[in-house]
Amino acid sequence: MNRVLTASGMHGFTLTEMAVVMTIVAILTTIAIPTFQYVTNGNRASGELNSLLGDMQFARSEAVKEGQYVTVCSSTNGTSCAGAGATSWNTGWIVFADYNANQVLDGPDVLLRKGNGFISTDTLTANNGFYAVTFNREGFGSTGSVNPVTLTLHAATPSSSSTRCLTVSVVGMLATEPYTVGSCQ
Repeated sequence: MNRVLTASGMHGFTLTEMAVVMTIVAILTTIAIPTFQYVTNGNRASGELNSLLGDMQFARSEAVKEGQYVTVCSSTNGTSCAGAGATSWNTGWIVFADYNANQVLDGPDVLLRKGNGFISTDTLTANNGFYAVTFNREGFGSTGSVNPVTLTLHAATPSSSSTRCLTVSVVGMLATEPYTVGSCQ
């Protein structure tokens, strides 16, 4: 093999060696980019769902600590609940002390937190027409259903690996899990 001798007396690379290195870099990049997208989608989805989970845990603990009702509901404007039938939570949510337990921010109720909507095009929808949960002083959650309620987050690029579920049980227990066949019902 002929090496090119540079002005400093050091050997350089041949065109063939440079082409081989560039081919290897291209192959590794082709493999790495889809994997990177998978990781970023999964991390973003987890972060978004954990934000809601944190606010629900806050609401439950405030209800127990203060001995009063605290409601978390979906909201499109950050100042009021979206209302019955509004099962989309990706536009945001609010947490408020709900003195009359009517799942409406009114009268003497106090806004405690506001969850911003997602900046991505991910969707977060609830089953059973669930738009709000009210925690009582024992930490039990009232959702208007005797069944557990599940919110399902689907990433903008849908795949089972970037789908997450948040379940609220009738006793107020909160749990998140990755999507598997048969979960997120």
